[in-house]
Amino acid sequence: MPQELQIQVSPEIAAKESLLYEHVAQLVQVSAKLVQKVVILKRSIDARQKSIKVNLKVSVYLIDEKYTEQKIALPNYENVSNKQEVIIVGAGPAGLFAALQLIELGLKPIVIERGKDVRGRRRDLKAINVDHIVNEDSNYCFGEGGAGTYSDGKLYTRSKKRGDVDRILKLLVGFGATSDILVEAHPHIGTNKLPQIIQDIREKIIECGGKVLFETRVTDFVIKNNEMQGVVTQNGDTISANKLILATGHSARDIFELLDRKKIFIEAKPFALGVRAEHPQELIDSIQYSCDFRGDYLPPAPYSIVKQVNGRGMYSFCMCPGGVIAPCATSPGEVVTNGWSPSKRDQATANSGIVVELKLEDFKPFAKFGALAGVEFQKSIEQKAWHLAGQTQRVPAQRMVDFVQNKVSASIPKTSYVPGTTSVEMGEVFPGFLTQIMREGFIEFGKAIRGYMTNDAILHAPESRTSSPVRIPRDNETLEHPQIKGLYPCGEGAGFAGGIISAAIDGEKCALKIAESISK
Repeated sequence: MPQELQIQVSPEIAAKESLLYEHVAQLVQVSAKLVQKVVILKRSIDARQKSIKVNLKVSVYLIDEKYTEQKIALPNYENVSNKQEVIIVGAGPAGLFAALQLIELGLKPIVIERGKDVRGRRRDLKAINVDHIVNEDSNYCFGEGGAGTYSDGKLYTRSKKRGDVDRILKLLVGFGATSDILVEAHPHIGTNKLPQIIQDIREKIIECGGKVLFETRVTDFVIKNNEMQGVVTQNGDTISANKLILATGHSARDIFELLDRKKIFIEAKPFALGVRAEHPQELIDSIQYSCDFRGDYLPPAPYSIVKQVNGRGMYSFCMCPGGVIAPCATSPGEVVTNGWSPSKRDQATANSGIVVELKLEDFKPFAKFGALAGVEFQKSIEQKAWHLAGQTQRVPAQRMVDFVQNKVSASIPKTSYVPGTTSVEMGEVFPGFLTQIMREGFIEFGKAIRGYMTNDAILHAPESRTSSPVRIPRDNETLEHPQIKGLYPCGEGAGFAGGIISAAIDGEKCALKIAESISK
């Protein structure tokens, strides 16, 4: 039987196989020649001390023990061409993994996606970056793969209780992701690699008899006697099915408005909002690793921070080491930021959302919009940012210390945000209470992370799409909407997930509940 060890080693030993084998041999008190294989099961970095260590969980196979390399295989997906159809609205992680699960269960998914396929989206991303043109159906948020495809592919989730995280990770490996995602404490695929994986998932769905319809926007639901019958698309076509998974993501405002207009119950949901802060990656490395130079064996350093300020949580969100800030508006006349990293995380800057938790009471000025009050609050800030930045996709920006001191920055250096920046006093973008919390919060951040609060850090506003401003309720047992039989609110857009992994898990859950209801 292999020995399983929890060890702590230097970054160099963790990176070099020969050194790792020698170290493990000493621990198990054998010659290095007798170590057949060291399998890394889990890996994380411990940077709490000046001498940085890598924590490893390993299985050690000696020369006389049988070792067989474990290969990740996809499930046996059968052809479902002639099986009962289930509509899935949205081809993000919730929708795609729901489709795969339905195929496993012998049901035929019809995936309807308003945006373009994963490759076709690229031209529209270039248009928003270079020409400041926003395609409402194809952008960083909408299109095959959803918001995560071109904004990083982070796979870390704290939601272990939501479901089987390892199953989702293994499926991603089966579709082409590196097996490192099964090992790393904070797994990440990278925007440069995730599109091919998404394309391979879609091709598997089609190969097995499912359908994927692109550039098809749902404009109405067909409902009879409070039971789902199908959807109507922008071309006036009706697609029929009495089971529908609604997985449209956190930015599908037209779907929220449609539900509200049809008097299908939804409710306002608190979310978080703030700025995206960009630091030189070298600065974050020196802070986090307590060194002048990171070296060859450590990855670009991330950071995570949470503070309570005036009774509100202020925290880092979607931190991107070696990353880029992207324009993520979904309609003309608004500015929205987000961040992403390539797989190597090798860009010169680090960025993170720095956001403040909102409360339902913050939406009172928009109370006349009912359940859409949070949406309108969100819109108001994004539209204000657009006007302040000259009615383009340039982003309002301010140096961090200048923001805290309520001073317009005399100059803004070039940042990773390609459309460009406009020097603005951020207090003009946000409501007064939010501005004050962030000013006080950055002072607290500077105390907690020495060197963090600096004028070398540039704030970009706003970071406003952290989660859905609406919750579409569902029954805890059946996962159906309590009012409409056959409607399964799903994923981030419905308020039941927060990221690629939790959304994928939620998609699978909805598929399982549908199969369960059909079999009764």
